[in-house]
Amino acid sequence: MLKDCKNFELIENFINSSEQELSMIFSERSSHVYHKIQNILNIYQEEKISTNHFQQSTGSGHEDISREKIDQVFAKLFRAEKAAVRMQFVSGTHAISSVLFGVLRPGDCMISLTGKPYDTLEEVIGLRGKGKGSLSDFGINYKEVDISKNISCDYKEIEKFLERNDCKLVFIQKSCGYSWRKSLTNEEIGEICQLVHKVNPNCICFVDNCYGELVEDTEPITNGANIIAGSLIKNLGGTIVPSGGYVAGDAELVELACCRLTSPGIGSNAGINFGLGRLIFQGLFLAPQMVNQSLNSADLVASVFQKIGFKVLPQPGKYRSDIIQAIQLKNPELVKIVCQSFQKSSPIDSFLNVFPSPMSGYGDNLLMSGGTFVEGSTSEFSADAPLRTPFNIYVQGGSHISHVKIALIQLLSDLLTENFIQKEILLEPSKL
Repeated sequence: MLKDCKNFELIENFINSSEQELSMIFSERSSHVYHKIQNILNIYQEEKISTNHFQQSTGSGHEDISREKIDQVFAKLFRAEKAAVRMQFVSGTHAISSVLFGVLRPGDCMISLTGKPYDTLEEVIGLRGKGKGSLSDFGINYKEVDISKNISCDYKEIEKFLERNDCKLVFIQKSCGYSWRKSLTNEEIGEICQLVHKVNPNCICFVDNCYGELVEDTEPITNGANIIAGSLIKNLGGTIVPSGGYVAGDAELVELACCRLTSPGIGSNAGINFGLGRLIFQGLFLAPQMVNQSLNSADLVASVFQKIGFKVLPQPGKYRSDIIQAIQLKNPELVKIVCQSFQKSSPIDSFLNVFPSPMSGYGDNLLMSGGTFVEGSTSEFSADAPLRTPFNIYVQGGSHISHVKIALIQLLSDLLTENFIQKEILLEPSKL
């Protein structure tokens, strides 16, 4: 039992003190939840959502009223011309891939403006695993530059780069992924889109929106993005949607992505949601509160790790544009201890041992703690780390902060037991 942990009272007081220090930012966030839920409620009322939209269709799903209404709701949420929410998307990577393959043609140029993309997109682009039908295999040219390093600086060099490289599509990854950089805000994404469209009005600005939905007061579409994509087992699923993904944006681009998902001639006009309409509607309605808890949990995790001597990004209490908390551990053994401890505090599979292992789409072995109700759900509390220097771990999600507090108490107890921290640091935490 947790209360049997050695130094339980000392650790609990340490965690509670960290939470209290963040009380003002937590209170401020609660007002944002109110406005986000009000917006979703208004959309549901405008669209006259009823139990009829929970019904299940079969076969190809032509004229499926549940699917069509969900698409309309998500389009309004993102203020997009069109949206496609599909259970047939197996992940956010699949949704992103469908956009890239749907929009780009042989000879086109794609530029990633946020540097090397998330690991699972490397084989999609052709940076790894060539010969499997990647973009590069089909003659699509790929280039990259890391504009995130220049967000607060003069854009002249980036502008010159875009002028030298005529491209069909620029790719913008909102979250930090497995890098050590600040995740982009939607305001910064707006600045990037404005710069791109200034150089080339016809260039498509495509945003990987994973982990960033409902975090800020706006979304990338309202800031100039042409199309966005993401997963339903992250923010928008409210921890209860079991699978799926979405694309939203300019109607023509969304349709092209759907033609890749299904086939030309069918596009967005088919596909059942397997009777999951109620969960999708309900998950979206729950999502603002779940995202709020994830943000508060990330702040608490950042505070605790910073106080015991680790570098964190973002720092506690700072503005957040996604739900990811990065921590630099610099020690592969410590990565395993942290993941194992979080797994021990999970509601599902708490008894399992975590080991480094390969995973489809990733170039390095991964350590993951993911005792979640939905496999791989990052809207629930989880942590993962690619085993490569400087051995950063990425913590995300948390349906309620109480669970995260319990996990942190267990973690500090384990770190004391393994002599990675000393008892004195809980009495006088370092101020880094």
